Amino acid sequence: MRPLTDIAIAIAIAAVVGLTSAWFAIERGYIFGAVSSGEWTAWLSAGASDADPYAMAHLARTGEVPLGAGEGLAFNTAVDHDGEPLTGGCTYRIVGQTPAARLWTLTAYDAEGRLMANPAQRSGFHSREIVRRPDGSFDIAVSSDVQSGNWLPVDPSGDFTLTLRLYDTPLTTGGTLVDSDMPAIRREACR
Repeated sequence: MRPLTDIAIAIAIAAVVGLTSAWFAIERGYIFGAVSSGEWTAWLSAGASDADPYAMAHLARTGEVPLGAGEGLAFNTAVDHDGEPLTGGCTYRIVGQTPAARLWTLTAYDAEGRLMANPAQRSGFHSREIVRRPDGSFDIAVSSDVQSGNWLPVDPSGDFTLTLRLYDTPLTTGGTLVDSDMPAIRREACR
């Protein structure tokens, strides 16, 4: 009887570990091929036809349509420059420049991945409407409180994420992230 019990235990453990790891991989999304720069992370193969099976399962579950490999690259973050979670009760400054791209967008999402609801009904910025400094860099305030200049409003309750999409960028055709500048997200004050 002992060998049958051992086999049953092994099968139960394998099933629990296998199902848990599959759920984690699909729930978490992309787990292979990440590239990071500061607080920003992108998955180079997310929109490729040869994406890993976990990424494809995640996309099927969420209905997300990633940028194609030749279209651009999306960088995401849920933390600031110090690694603290982004929360609507704080004010942040996104400062610096982006890697070369024909166009870029910066969008705020709530914890469930929906566009951030706010009274100003503004959920993002793009590179053609932003006010820049003389050196080409920019400064975007992310806050639930009205800010002067470039302001991306967020809901004061709960955590949020930011997505920076670079369209028609050399990073998708062999450019390296090491040589690229990514904007920093600095926390200023919290309620």
